[in-house]
Formats: sequence, structure tokens, C-alpha cells
Amino acid sequence: MTIQDSFVLAWRTVKGNKLRTGITVAIIAFGIMALIGIITAISAMNQSLKENFSFMGANAFSIRYKEMNARIRMGGDGNGQEFQKSKRGVKEKKSNLDKPIRMEESTYFKDHYGFNRAQVSVYRRAGGNNELHYKDKKTNPQITLWGGDENYFAVNGYQLELGRNLNNVDIQSGRNVCVIGSSVAAKLFLNKPERCIDKIILLQGKPYRVIGLLKSKGSSAMMRQDDIVFSSLKNVRQYTNSNPSYQLGVMVNNVTELNPAIDEATEQMRKARRLIPAETDNFVVDKSDKFADIFIGLLAGISGAAGAIGMITLIGAAIGLMNIMLVAVSERTREVGLIKAIGGKRKDVRRQFLFESVLISILGAVFGIILGVLVGNIFSLVLHTGFVVPWLWVFIGIVICSVVGLAAGIYPAMKASALNPIDALRYE
Repeated sequence: MTIQDSFVLAWRTVKGNKLRTGITVAIIAFGIMALIGIITAISAMNQSLKENFSFMGANAFSIRYKEMNARIRMGGDGNGQEFQKSKRGVKEKKSNLDKPIRMEESTYFKDHYGFNRAQVSVYRRAGGNNELHYKDKKTNPQITLWGGDENYFAVNGYQLELGRNLNNVDIQSGRNVCVIGSSVAAKLFLNKPERCIDKIILLQGKPYRVIGLLKSKGSSAMMRQDDIVFSSLKNVRQYTNSNPSYQLGVMVNNVTELNPAIDEATEQMRKARRLIPAETDNFVVDKSDKFADIFIGLLAGISGAAGAIGMITLIGAAIGLMNIMLVAVSERTREVGLIKAIGGKRKDVRRQFLFESVLISILGAVFGIILGVLVGNIFSLVLHTGFVVPWLWVFIGIVICSVVGLAAGIYPAMKASALNPIDALRYE
């Protein structure tokens, strides 16, 4: 009996036992669907996070003050100066750590940083939980006020939909003009956000003229990038709840220039902060995709849990498949005896039962992968990302199911091939 004959006989047997095959295929399919479906959903979430959590473009980074709570308090050194120990074990003066980035330092950096025509922006968070008013309309008390310069939008990945950016007069005078996010415009001007230009809105009781409307960047439960109102640095100084430290954003022309640009920015910022060589950096450089990487790292843990759930389901499917194949051996004892009586060998019987087991597993894999990709891409529709197919896991799923089919079919195949043909033909 050739391999082709064994395969054809196995396929006919699989087709002839529709109910048994269908139940087994369904068990395996649901296991693969759970695995592929969760992986597909997480792939869609990864893509969405990469888009929604990148405050700036891939070729941008920011510089911020290193907060005190990242340090471990240590005792004094006996000379009246208090020191703290960094994660690397280097002693640093408390005065250097507990010093927010000042306006003078930010201005020095912007004036002296000259890496290949990179754009630099100085900005400052002037407080969150603001409530804006326009006539009888108001926003939720969750709007964040930012103050910055003319480069803020370009460096932080925002685009103007209507109106204009801050000009030199706005920046130098600090007059009450603002640019608002799309969520703010939707709340205050309902279905006609384009009406916001040149309107007067109230921020903490102060009138501001709206000069621009930003395009939507998308929001999530953790990051509300469209709940923003933006004015000049000089203007937001009047608010007492402003962050005491300024921030800097830098955008280079090409992503390949990012690392050398960061190195030069670090050197220039050390000069601005007047750090001596023995002192470590008291500021942090954040790449634009840092927050996305943090959340994607959390999703990687979910992927591991999903894989474990899928594997447990597949182990249960393998046990079920082995049980069904053992039942098949008992039902087809006379058939095995007939095959051996007409010259069939033990390897032919083993091969036929193994083919049946693998065919059932592969069918389960195919249906499971299709269902898993469809179910997982429901998240793509919700998150407005492209259609996602995790090809690596599709291949892994097929391999896993093939192994499951072989593992579940080996013992029944060995048992069937060991039957005595005379006893098998007499079996009732």
C-alpha cells in the first residue's frame, strides 16, 4: 500500500464519519480560535497604541525634569551637604536633583542647540482639570492647559485644521489667545467646530480668543490628546497651578539622526544646567514612543497568558482526539484485519490512522485560524486600525495542530497496527 493509498483511505474515513469528525474539529478549532483571536486582538491594540501614544513623531524626543521620587534618600556626608544615591550608585548633590528646569535654561538650550536644523520647542504644563465655557456650553473639567512657543505643534505631532498658530506678537505680549483641541471644539460648538475661530471662550473666568483648531489625534482612557487648550508661555505664567519645570521638545529631520541628536542634546542640556563632569544628569530624555513601548510591554504579558490559555485548550483537544481515535480502532477492528489479510503491513495501518488524526487536526486549525482572525479583527474595527493577520502565529498554529494530531494518533495507530489479523477478522 502506497502513501497515497493510505492518505486517500484516511480522507474517505474522515469524510464518512461527519459527526465524529465535526465534533473533534470543533474542539480543536475553538482552541486555535482562542489563541489566534487573542493574539490578533493584541496585535491590533499594539498598532493602535503605537499611533495613539506617540506624542511626537518617530524622529522626535523630549527633555524633562528628573523628579525627586525616582531617587533613594541617603544620609549626609558629614560636611553639611546632603547627598542622594542614584540607581547607578553615583552620589549627587540634593540641590542638583531638586531643581526644575528653569526658563533661562530652556532658552539657553533652544538658542545654542544647533543639530542639523532640528526644531526645538519650549513648553510648560499649566495645569489640568480645567473647565472651558462658551455661552451656555461647557466642557468636562478635564482639559489640560499648555503654554509653549511657535514650534510646539510641529514637535509634538499636532496639526492645525483651522485658523493659525501663535505668532511673535502673541508670544511676546502673552495676550489671551488660544488654540483648542478637537474634543474641546466638539463640546463647546457641537456639530460645527469650524465656528470656533475668533470666538471668545472662558478659561478659569478669563476670556480667550480662539485663533486655531487642532486636528484630532485620538484619545483613550489613559491619554486624552484632544482635550487640550494651548496658549503662549508668557500667558500661562499667571496660573499658580502651573508645573514649576519647563520641558523641551526636539524634532530632527530624519529618524536615523535621532541617537546623535540625543547625544548632542544631552551635552547641551548639561551646559544649560551647569553640571560638572562628576555629576550625573538631573534631567530625562524621552523618546516619542516610550509610552507606547510601556503599554505594549504590558500587552506582551497578556499575550503570554493568551498563549497559555490556548495551549491548555489544545491539550484538552488532544486528549479528546486520542479518545476518539481509540474508539475508531475498536469500531474498525475488522477493517484492520481485512487490510492485513490482503497483504497490508503494520506500517500501512499506522500510517492510515496517523493520517486521519493529522487531517482532523489540520481541519481544526484551518477553521480555528479563520475564526480567530475574524474575531480578533473586531478590535481593529473598534480601534480603527487596519486588518491584522498574525502570520507568524498562523504558522505556529498549524504546526501546533500537526504536532497535536501526531501525538494524539500515535498510540491508537500503534494499537491498531498490533492487532492480529485472524482475531481482528473474527471480532464482533
